[in-house]
Amino acid sequence: MLSDKSWIGRVFAERGAQLRSYVRRRVRTPEEIADITQEVYLRILRLPSATVVDPESYVFAVTSNLLNERAVLARRFAQSVAHDAPEIEIDLAHEPAFGAEVDAELRRKSLRAVLAELSPKCRAVVILHYRDGLSYAEIGLRLGISPPMAKKYRHQALLHCRRRMGHLR
Repeated sequence: MLSDKSWIGRVFAERGAQLRSYVRRRVRTPEEIADITQEVYLRILRLPSATVVDPESYVFAVTSNLLNERAVLARRFAQSVAHDAPEIEIDLAHEPAFGAEVDAELRRKSLRAVLAELSPKCRAVVILHYRDGLSYAEIGLRLGISPPMAKKYRHQALLHCRRRMGHLR
C-alpha cells in the first residue's frame, strides 16, 4: 500500500506505453492520446492523499473513467445537432468562404489529412457521397450498412472536418 504520491511517476514511466496503447484503442488522434494521458496524470495528482493498494490498476481505472466521460460528452454533443437540420444542409450546399490568403492546394492537403483521421467506413461514406454523388441507400448497399447509418457516418465526418479545419475559415 502506498499513501504518498511518489508512485505516480514510477507507474507512468513503467506503464506509460501500455497506457497510451490502451487510450489509442479508444481515440483517433495522437493529440487526443497525449491530452488524455496528461489529464489522467493531473487528475491523480489533484486527488487528496489516499492509500492506493494497486497503483497500476488505479491509473487504468482513472483512464477508463476519463474515456467514458469523454464518450458521454461526445454522444451528448452529437445528439444536440439534428442530422436533418436545414442549416446543415444549407452549409453543405455552399462552399465555405475561406480567406484569400489560403490557397486551394493547402485546403486540399489539409482536407486529405483530416479525412485520413476518420475511420475507414466514415471516410468511405464521405467519399461516396460527395465525390461519387451516391445516395445513402446506394452507399449502404456498397458498404453493407443501413442508409441511416450512412447518414450518421457522414454527419460524424462533417463534424470532425469542421472541428479540425475550422482554423481555415
